[in-house]
Amino acid sequence: MSEEHRETGTGWPQPAEPARPSGPAGEPDPRPDAPDPDELSPLAPAGPVEPAEQEDVPSPAEEPGAAAEEPGAAAEEPGAAEAKPVPVSRRLTSAGAMIAVLLALLGFTLVVQLKTTSTDPTLAATREEDLVRISSDLDSRERRLRQDIEALEESQRQLRSGEQGRQAALEEATRRADELGILAGSLPAVGPGLSVRFEGPDKAVSAVRILDAVQELRGAGAEAMQIVGSDGAAVRIIASTYFVDGPAGGLVVDGRRLSGPYVILVIGDPPTLRTALNIPGGVVASVEEDGGNVTPEDSEAVEVSQLHAPIKLEHARPVS
Repeated sequence: MSEEHRETGTGWPQPAEPARPSGPAGEPDPRPDAPDPDELSPLAPAGPVEPAEQEDVPSPAEEPGAAAEEPGAAAEEPGAAEAKPVPVSRRLTSAGAMIAVLLALLGFTLVVQLKTTSTDPTLAATREEDLVRISSDLDSRERRLRQDIEALEESQRQLRSGEQGRQAALEEATRRADELGILAGSLPAVGPGLSVRFEGPDKAVSAVRILDAVQELRGAGAEAMQIVGSDGAAVRIIASTYFVDGPAGGLVVDGRRLSGPYVILVIGDPPTLRTALNIPGGVVASVEEDGGNVTPEDSEAVEVSQLHAPIKLEHARPVS
C-alpha cells in the first residue's frame, strides 16, 4: 500500500478530477453540447466496467492521476453490445472441384453414347423387312430359352424335394438310358416314320447310294433305323454301321450279306424325312439316274425291332 493510501485512510486513491477541455487561448469549450465540469462526478469510473465475472469489489485505477475518459462518453454496461456477424467467404475446395470435373465427364460420356446409339450405321442401313425379321428371330429365341429355363428349373425343384426328388431322378435316369439304348441299337423302338424301298440294278442301289440315304435321313432327324433284305434278313443301323458292295452282288452290312431290293425302316418326322430324300440332286435323283427307283411310304407306327449286338470292350471301363 502506497503513502497516499495511508494518508487518506480509505486504502484507495482519490480519483483524479477530469480536466475541462478549453478552446484556444484558454477560453471555455465552444461546443454547445460540452458538459459542465461541475456535472462530472468524481466517482465515475475511469474505464469500461468489466463483465459480471469480476469480483464484487470494484478494482481501483492502476495509477493515480490517470486521465479520465472523454467528457460526455457514457460507460457501456456489460452485455449491452452484441457481436456483429463476420461474413464468411465461400471458397471452392479441392473436393468440390473434383466433383464438378467428374460430373462434367459423366455428362460428356452420356452424350457421346446417346449420339453413337442413335447414329448406328448398321441399323440405319438395314431395311424395315430385315429389322422385323431380326426382331421376330430374337423373340422366338427368347421364348425357346425361357422354356428351357423353366424346364430345367422344374427338374431342379423335383430333384431337390425328398422322395419326389428321388423318384424324379430315377425316371430321368431311366429316360436317358432308354434314349441311349435306342441310339446304340440295344433297345427296340416304335414311332411314326417312313418305309423307304430301294430297287433296281446293283449300280443304282450300291453301297454308296444306301450310305447317302442313311446320312440324309440322319441329318433330317432320324432316331432309329434298320435295313431289311429281300430274304427278310435285317441289320440295325447305328453310328458304327458300314456298307460294302458284295463280291457277287448285293450288300454287306456290318458283316452280314443282304440282297435287294432293300427296305429301310426309319423313325422320325415323316414330312421332314421325305423332304430330305427328295432334295434336288439327292438320293432319289441319283438312284433314278442309274435306272433305280426309291419309294417312300409314310407310317404312323414304324417298328425297328432288330437289335445290335453290344461291342465287347477290351480296354475301356466306366469311371465310378
